[in-house]
Amino acid sequence: MSDDGVAAYVRYESPVRHPRGHFPGVFVLVNGLAKEGKLTPEQERFRRVNNDWYDTAYPVPSKVDPSVYDNDVMPGAVAWFKVTATHLIERVPGYLKILDAHGIECRVVRSSDPGRVVYEDEFQVVVVPY
Repeated sequence: MSDDGVAAYVRYESPVRHPRGHFPGVFVLVNGLAKEGKLTPEQERFRRVNNDWYDTAYPVPSKVDPSVYDNDVMPGAVAWFKVTATHLIERVPGYLKILDAHGIECRVVRSSDPGRVVYEDEFQVVVVPY
């Protein structure tokens, strides 16, 4: 999904739909590998250090609004970085490297209008796709 406008948002996601209908994002994909015990010790260290960094670097939408990812209330809601959040985006390649090492594809999607905004802060939006 992309559009003709100037992309204001970027998302890193699987090209394969989750059974609930959305395309899982880069963090969900890497955290899923960790939960399954598939990460090497080095990959797990990277994941833990960087997940902790992200948790302190910007708001966690579900902590601000617990309903934001509730599939009954906000079906298919997903987060997109604002392209201006470069300090957040610059750490994503390390996650992509982990996915690549495990043969898991992840695509970059850019959009100026990714969906109906249900949460927004200075770094990201959470949208319900159109």
